[in-house]
Amino acid sequence: MKTLTRFLYLIILIYTYTYGRGIDKKDNSKNMNTQKEKTLINFKKAESHITKVIKMTKDNKYCIDIMQQNLAVIGLLKSAHYMLMESHLNNCCKKALETKSKKIKQEMIEEVLKVVRLSSK
Repeated sequence: MKTLTRFLYLIILIYTYTYGRGIDKKDNSKNMNTQKEKTLINFKKAESHITKVIKMTKDNKYCIDIMQQNLAVIGLLKSAHYMLMESHLNNCCKKALETKSKKIKQEMIEEVLKVVRLSSK
C-alpha cells in the first residue's frame, strides 16, 4: 500500500511540476485547462480502480478479474502520461525552444528524453 501511495504521489508531483513550470499565468489558455481537467479525471479514475483492485485482492476475487482491473489502471495512467507529455511539449518545451538560451533549450531536451527513457522501461 505504501508503494502505491508513493507511486500516486509521484504521478501527482509530475503533474503539478509539468503544469506549473515555465508558463506565465497570462499564457494559460482554455485548451490547457481542458487538458489539465482531462488528465486529472484520468488520475482520479485510476485511483478509484486501484482501490477496487486492492479490495478485490483482499477479498480473494478471481485472478483474471483483478488483472482486468489492473490493466484498466495501467491504461488510464498511460493515457494521463501522454496527455502530460503533449501539454509539456506544447507549452513548456515550445516556450523554452523559443528562447535564445542554448542552455535552457538543452535542459528541456534532456528532461524530455529522461522522461521518455523512464516511460519505455
